[in-house]
Amino acid sequence: MTTTTDLVSYEDALASYDPVMGLEVHVELGTKTKMFCGCSTAPGAEPNSHTCPVCLGLPGALPVVNATGVESAIKIGLALNCEIAEWCRFARKNYFYPDMPKNFQTSQYDEPIAFNGYLDVQLEDGEVFRVEIERAHMEEDTGKSTHVGGATGRIHGASHSLLDYNRAGIPLIEIVTKPIVGAGERAPEVAKAYVRELREVIRALGVSEARMEMGQMRCDVNLSLMPKGADTFGTRSETKNVNSLRSVERAVRFEIQRHAAVLSGGGTVVQETRHFHEDTGSTTSGRVKEEAEDYRYFPEPDLVPVAPSREWVEEIRSSLPELPLVRRNRLREEWEISGTDMQAILNAGALDLIVATIEAGADAASARKWWMGELARQANESGKALDELAITPRQVARITELVAKGDLNDKLARQVIEGVLAGEGGPDEVVDKRGLKVVSDEGALTAAVDEAIAGNPAIADKVRGGKVAAAGALVGAVMKATRGQADAARVKELILQKLGVGEG
Repeated sequence: MTTTTDLVSYEDALASYDPVMGLEVHVELGTKTKMFCGCSTAPGAEPNSHTCPVCLGLPGALPVVNATGVESAIKIGLALNCEIAEWCRFARKNYFYPDMPKNFQTSQYDEPIAFNGYLDVQLEDGEVFRVEIERAHMEEDTGKSTHVGGATGRIHGASHSLLDYNRAGIPLIEIVTKPIVGAGERAPEVAKAYVRELREVIRALGVSEARMEMGQMRCDVNLSLMPKGADTFGTRSETKNVNSLRSVERAVRFEIQRHAAVLSGGGTVVQETRHFHEDTGSTTSGRVKEEAEDYRYFPEPDLVPVAPSREWVEEIRSSLPELPLVRRNRLREEWEISGTDMQAILNAGALDLIVATIEAGADAASARKWWMGELARQANESGKALDELAITPRQVARITELVAKGDLNDKLARQVIEGVLAGEGGPDEVVDKRGLKVVSDEGALTAAVDEAIAGNPAIADKVRGGKVAAAGALVGAVMKATRGQADAARVKELILQKLGVGEG
């Protein structure tokens, strides 16, 4: 249960203080086995079934580094424009918590595998903001605690806790920014854009699905305020495990307002961890934050140092895919669309679907039209993401092909989409089952046009008198008679021909 927190308005907070952010993002790697043992990382298994003496920290068990995990770390480092260490090692980060079966976490401390990089992120209006990267280091995940009996699902107030160590030892990469200054009032937007861009980079590299809702990517939001004109950072808070883009943005905004209220009231900000509450968009206190020395880091004696050869690093660099920002800019130019249009496509989660539809044979304009139009509407009404709809890019491409051939018009194509989404089969099956093809028989069309003219003599006279716009009513009558299965443009041509009127 959240508690009431004093806030000042966002505008007042920014009038007096400059925000400083630090974002720590944990990415769960998509390796088949854990970071230091051969246990499976597959989700959904019975609790504590993917464990062994190594990931349980039993005496005498010796860890071995996962080579794919190291390669993934190097890929991430290179994509973030980092330097890759020629020599680095693991350390033991000591702290007690029930989900730590070894009583320490194998991580990296002062010798990370990647360091001193940056990521350029694009904001809603097209402005590019550079976020400096301090480090990206390898470590292992903890187990999962389920606290039972309390009102909040947290350990405080719970009657007991259940521990599942299947997740303990799964490879993580922690990516830590340098202090982000200069964002001003756009700090929440910058934080959201950074995490979104980082997620796209991770997915493009193929090292993780980075699904935030599944905990595969989590963000810790560090925030402090400096009085205007000051050059010394304030005391920071750290909001832990924020698991959606929207929540990252809201957490930054809330903490700016909270810190400003504390400082403006003459109080002192406490350095602590905080919990974000999705329902209210607020944070509450967790625990006083430890400093690095409190973790008693020391080199891991059971693991040899990691020393990636320069040849291997360059081989990995040469294999990197086109990175998201470069790809988006290329596609925007190829498709001849504005930055605003591209941003809308990104916000809808439609970019990869549109690309796949084009690769399946559709032209770019048609692919964008259907995904951002009818399919976006269907997704919104059903409360689903676009990629959760029961239709494939290949099927959408087939629908655009049927429209281009004149077998479907837009109205019929929407009905075909409805049929595919309803599980009635592919586009061609839906067309056959529902009888949706455009009426292309000239004889049938001519008969329908003659009937419409005969049934609407007053409108026909207006058209003959030069009021060509009035032909729309006759076109509508024909479309109604053919159940929307006529080509409206062809129908209008026939009407004007019959009435001896040119379109000009």
